[in-house]
Amino acid sequence: MNYVQLGKEISYVLRHHPEKYNLDIDNEGWVDVGDLLNALESRFGLLKEEDIVALMQQSEKERYELKNHRIRAYYGHSFSKKIMKQRNIPPKVLYHGTARRFVSSILTTGLQPMSRQYVHLSQDVETAKQVGMRHDTQPVILMINAQSAFQDGVAFYLGNEKVWLSETIPPQYIEERKQ
Repeated sequence: MNYVQLGKEISYVLRHHPEKYNLDIDNEGWVDVGDLLNALESRFGLLKEEDIVALMQQSEKERYELKNHRIRAYYGHSFSKKIMKQRNIPPKVLYHGTARRFVSSILTTGLQPMSRQYVHLSQDVETAKQVGMRHDTQPVILMINAQSAFQDGVAFYLGNEKVWLSETIPPQYIEERKQ
């Protein structure tokens, strides 16, 4: 089994294009595992729920949640149906890695979800740096005063153990982290 390809396809389906596989994702992002496996059969052959469990165990990244024969992506959704998340109290500080070319705009207008449903924030600097390096070899790490933002009414949602989500982060809660 090619778990790398399977993982990429599951991410593609659950995060971006469930309609290409005729899957109906509910308001919280869940889909029946059997429906997903049936949809993927033409590309990957006969799959079982155990294949998804093995994929999740082999992956360094925690991208999916599997519960009661249902699966969902924790974060990264870009399709039009809004995935509803439960508000959570964030840590005092969160981080966001970005390309140098975006810093001025972010410090002026804040963080926006762009093509995603939510802004992605990291609990640690290293994760933020890894994300930022997707767009710049020398990314800038932004510190988000999450506790102040939360106290002022900005909603935060737990994506997984390392990723936090928000609809937007106004600029007054963002500062560039000094290296």
